[in-house]
Amino acid sequence: MSEPPVAAPLLTAQERDAFDRGVAEFNAGYYFECHDTLEDMWTGIRGPSRDFFQGLIQVSVAFYHLTGGNLPGAESMLRRALRRFARYPDRYFGFDLAAHREELQGWLDRIVSARVDGLTVADLPKWSFAPPASG
Repeated sequence: MSEPPVAAPLLTAQERDAFDRGVAEFNAGYYFECHDTLEDMWTGIRGPSRDFFQGLIQVSVAFYHLTGGNLPGAESMLRRALRRFARYPDRYFGFDLAAHREELQGWLDRIVSARVDGLTVADLPKWSFAPPASG
């Protein structure tokens, strides 16, 4: 029997601001800063969405390792993030998680085969989250 769908998180305004800042840092290639920002926010998150945010933190750490030339660290973090994301639906928290999982798997394949020379931030993944619904 499959697990019930994971409810989308409800963030406070402060948590959402931190989350948006972390996404901007990730997209700018500031992976270490993204990790710090999201981890600070994540420590207060409880419930079923906690692993989703931890997966995003692991993705930021993976790309921090990748840009620093630590391929084993990048591979390990991507594998861990993909395992965390597995229980979430294809679209979660305004995010195309299915496409992101596929993209991360492609990066994992590239890392394992050491096809990562000459990368720039422009080559690396970007995150795009729909704004929260107002009600």
